[in-house]
Amino acid sequence: METSLKRRRLLKAALMGAALPTVVNALSGCRGNPTADRCELLGCALSSDGTFAVVGADRTGQPVFRLPLPARGHGVAAQRRAVGTLGVAFARRPGDFMQVFDYQRGVTLSQVTASSDRYFYGHGAISDEGQWLYTTEGKRQTSEGVIGVYRLSARGQVEKVREISGFGIGPHEIALADANTLVVGVGGMHTDGRTVLNIDSMSPALVYIDIESGEVVERAELANKKLSIRHLMVSEDGYVVTGQQYHGSDNAPLVAIHRRGEPMKMLNATPEQWARFNNYVASIATLNGWVVATSPRGNCYGIWSLDSQNMIGLHPLVDASGASRDGDVINLSSGGGKMVTLDSAHHPDYQMTPVRWDNHWITLV
Repeated sequence: METSLKRRRLLKAALMGAALPTVVNALSGCRGNPTADRCELLGCALSSDGTFAVVGADRTGQPVFRLPLPARGHGVAAQRRAVGTLGVAFARRPGDFMQVFDYQRGVTLSQVTASSDRYFYGHGAISDEGQWLYTTEGKRQTSEGVIGVYRLSARGQVEKVREISGFGIGPHEIALADANTLVVGVGGMHTDGRTVLNIDSMSPALVYIDIESGEVVERAELANKKLSIRHLMVSEDGYVVTGQQYHGSDNAPLVAIHRRGEPMKMLNATPEQWARFNNYVASIATLNGWVVATSPRGNCYGIWSLDSQNMIGLHPLVDASGASRDGDVINLSSGGGKMVTLDSAHHPDYQMTPVRWDNHWITLV
């Protein structure tokens, strides 16, 4: 609670310095010069007046549209350009909405409200052909995990066609491991709002689910059950990197990798380096054999080599938030408005944006 309060104060202080414009031409994003105005990045954000938005930005992090959200957002999913221009912003857990928009035109198309016995966990994924949306959801009384399977229409309308359950409680981030398989970070937490009720009996796992049958085809776990598996990404080589939230009294390793058929392996750092992360990893990106993980609570990001599995860099970044690969670079965002671009040699390029980015962002492909 104290850490959350400090973070909110930090964000408020940062907002006094530079504010997201309250009016941005919603149609400017993808009608102008494709190298200057093209929508390339999507993320949720906090506005200077205390309201929330999903923001589309160009490659330099400059906003090209801003769409209001009814409450704080978290993750964003989007169709590939080859199949469509729909994006979806998800409410922060325990959330009651997801909002569908067109990132080409910068307009909101529809909004889905969770049923009275469900809530959203803040993340979703869209199938490669763009027709199916998969969301992580929970049952309000038990936190039993549910994957909502929705049909997306070309006009941005959403229809829930089925649910997948029986894989654990407290799912968070979800991705496509391949065209037929979902991978889910199952946090293992039973919560009342944002209060964890079962710290001593948590059962987190990384779960692979067959999309057609809904069956769990592989389950990987960490030895320390107080490491809630929260965030993840699937690398270009097909392995999964996970970021954890630790609910112990000390510090613990927070980043792991998993290859199908093998146990999960923790990446290495010293106890002092792990302490910098303040027990929480938000976003992860990989590029050419190295991994970057951000920590908004720790105001830092770390870089690891997958060959050695050792940390090779730890750098300060106030409210370090989104991480996404963009070709041969990785872009990082922050709640303080700073954008960091890391090239293939890990050299950082810094620039300021007028956006107070939230925990995650994605690069459009």
